[in-house]
Amino acid sequence: MKGFTLIEMLIAAAIVALLATVALPLAEVTVQRNKEADLRRSLREVRGAIDSYKRAWDEGRIERKVDRSGYPASLSVLVEGVKDTKSPKDEKIFFLRRLPRDPFTGQQWGLRSYASAADSPQAGDDVYDVFTRSSSVGLNGVPYKEW
Repeated sequence: MKGFTLIEMLIAAAIVALLATVALPLAEVTVQRNKEADLRRSLREVRGAIDSYKRAWDEGRIERKVDRSGYPASLSVLVEGVKDTKSPKDEKIFFLRRLPRDPFTGQQWGLRSYASAADSPQAGDDVYDVFTRSSSVGLNGVPYKEW
């Protein structure tokens, strides 16, 4: 007679289950690594746009107001653009095509104003920095809020 016995079937099922228990944590780590890479990329993109805005303000390409720090009032300004004061055609300067989303929370970014301390970031009249609102800890042991 040809075929598999019950014992052979149970052994094969046990081997498959063992392999699945090893592969699942590896898949979870891969997903987390990909999200961390997205977070890193998004933070770099938004922070670069904030720095570009500040540089344009320092160069006089954005209208200066005495009571302002030179940082954008909101993140939407980076996408909507601002009038270039040095352009003869009243063109706008755009700093972002779109605002990337937070890969961990899917919500809006946490905002830190120029006037707030680094250890307790608070929103204010401008946007000096952004951070994720996720309370999770990265694979490197550093909370995502501190990235």
